[in-house]
Amino acid sequence: MLELGDEAVEAHREIGRFAAESGVDLVVAVGGDLAKQLALAAGAAGVPEIALVGDNATAAAYLDSILRPNDVVLVKASRGGQLWQIAQALTGQAVTGL
Repeated sequence: MLELGDEAVEAHREIGRFAAESGVDLVVAVGGDLAKQLALAAGAAGVPEIALVGDNATAAAYLDSILRPNDVVLVKASRGGQLWQIAQALTGQAVTGL
């Protein structure tokens, strides 16, 4: 998503709206301005819980503190965001960089 250039803001908002349309219960947006656009759009479209965090480690710690057995997590980002680190942390794997 970082690579979208001029379309990045609207694309992030669209994903937020899509999350609401899909019945998502929680959006955890990681990063700065673009993540904030996604979170705001998701909340405005009806996602009941929104969290905006600054980095992957904070996102992983937050999710680890609230997830229950059988919860489903979708991690979505560009490769530049390295959000696979969140999935690795939540599944007990070693966290790797690029």
